[in-house]
Amino acid sequence: MCHQTVGLVQGALEEAGIVTASITLLAEISARIQPPRALAVPYPLGFPLGEAHNPALQLRVLRALLALTERDDVPVLERFEP
Repeated sequence: MCHQTVGLVQGALEEAGIVTASITLLAEISARIQPPRALAVPYPLGFPLGEAHNPALQLRVLRALLALTERDDVPVLERFEP
């Protein structure tokens, strides 16, 4: 899905009181849109959780993403460091 669309949908959901967080592969686009909570990962398009068959890494990405839902200092664009 388009990074811009996701960020704009997040904003609308947050206005309705629904907490959101997204993974972004293109941090520069997300920085312009300023979604409420986004986790920038250093992986290529199509691999938002990192390399295939690496459940430990994928779990770390998901935990970092879910941790963003507890933050109120929005907008947040956090970078994931593998």
